[in-house]
Amino acid sequence: MMESIADRYRMIQDSIWQRAMACGRKPEEVALIAVTKTHPPSFIQEAYQAGGRHFGENRVQELLPKIPALPNDCNWHLIGSLQSNKVGKVLDSSIKLIHSVDSLALAEKIAFAGQARQKETPILLQVNISGEASKHGFSQECWEAVLERVAQLPALRIEGLMTIAPFTNDQVLIRSCFKALAHLRDKWKGYMQNPAIFSHLSMGMTNDYEIAIEEGATLVRIGSAIFGGRPLVRH
Repeated sequence: MMESIADRYRMIQDSIWQRAMACGRKPEEVALIAVTKTHPPSFIQEAYQAGGRHFGENRVQELLPKIPALPNDCNWHLIGSLQSNKVGKVLDSSIKLIHSVDSLALAEKIAFAGQARQKETPILLQVNISGEASKHGFSQECWEAVLERVAQLPALRIEGLMTIAPFTNDQVLIRSCFKALAHLRDKWKGYMQNPAIFSHLSMGMTNDYEIAIEEGATLVRIGSAIFGGRPLVRH
């Protein structure tokens, strides 16, 4: 008998709790973000019924129609690249957190759009810890100068950092990436206008979330282990 989405959600949530406790952390310190890309609202509803309240989307055009289709107490996270021409639409939605602010230009766009709307936007800064050319995010080399500028922008609530580890079986490499992100957060916390909220580490996906939890992740992004593979999209 195949496991349901609700069953898989509960299994992953239990795994997160077990891993957190095994490394001396409180289970509630780690939030499970169920990544719903290309899956319909009916699938998301199953995870919701199993206790899911945090959901992540990669694409704005998929995120926006799903928000009104699900209960109001869902917390929506944008985890994929955000194009500057879609910033206004995202800010006008009930988005909980943008994980993928990966350039100074995007941070400025969000800041000034938020200022015009008289609202503060919660964001994470995406860091390309691995240095892979295929990945988005601030490089560690320019990090200091960028952070000093972003921290001064208006209408931004900078809540922490996000990264994507290399897709590899090398657990030492994966762990080093997560450890480096935690080090950056801890090092620069005192430079933020509001250090207390600069606390999140969004890191860890289906293949590496257990390592991420051991290295301090507060948000893990799990998709295929809950919803299965992506359905075919017909054009």
